[in-house]
Amino acid sequence: MPVSVVTDSTAYLPAEVARGITVVPLTVALGGVAGIEGEEITPAKVAAALTEHRLSVSTSRPAPEQFAQIYRKLLAGGADGIASVHLSARLSGTCDAARAAAADVDPERIAVVDARATGMGLGFCALTAADVAATGAPLPEVVAAATASTEATSTFFYVDTLEFLRRGGRISAASALLGTALSVKPILHVADGVITARDKVRTTSRALVRLVDLAVEAAGDGPVDVAVHHLAAPERARGVAEALLSRLGDQVRQCWTSEVGAVVAAHVGPGLVGVVVHRVGTHTTPRA
Repeated sequence: MPVSVVTDSTAYLPAEVARGITVVPLTVALGGVAGIEGEEITPAKVAAALTEHRLSVSTSRPAPEQFAQIYRKLLAGGADGIASVHLSARLSGTCDAARAAAADVDPERIAVVDARATGMGLGFCALTAADVAATGAPLPEVVAAATASTEATSTFFYVDTLEFLRRGGRISAASALLGTALSVKPILHVADGVITARDKVRTTSRALVRLVDLAVEAAGDGPVDVAVHHLAAPERARGVAEALLSRLGDQVRQCWTSEVGAVVAAHVGPGLVGVVVHRVGTHTTPRA
């Protein structure tokens, strides 16, 4: 059997392309009550908790044993190997849990890949791994393609406030205070697995225009896959997607617009709009 691909629930893969990929869920707690992302806890519940109910919101990685159970099942089912692709190790302990499980189950046949991103920044990496695995490629080739995919992916996003990122420890208190004090609208990006400031503008409308500009710059001249994420901001996301399609034209191979799940929602807050650009190269194959 081909190499199996595992990812986690923060990839937010479109249903039509997620087939064949095993997804391990993270957990979100609202007011101390925990639930599984995507099943028991929705992004709408998180948005309401952050703004209306003022409940505490926290997230947690899967336990190593959750990964171990899945790895054992896939190997027992005949998988030649497992490529386990997960969100940035600098944002979550999920990679560490997967590595611990891999070492316990079969380190020779299980490889963990740090996508150094989340959302479809992770999703494109997992899809690349699955596409290459489907050709019958051995585990080292699948891992190499997934790793190359991380270099070919750029993630930019806008948030209404830096407060939720500060609370979750994803940016420093000093960075959050600076944005608040200057009354600027921050545009951030994920660089080497860490969230950093990319630009600051004065209004939301200018921020969304700049988001499109950055995505177009990242696309270059070749074909790309694009994802636009949002949280409780579908109109903003739709406008950004339309602008990208207008600017990039035939360069865009596929474009998805979707709401982020509960885990990312907990750290960004309502109003988020993000763009992920995946430059299509030799590490990718068209996904039907």
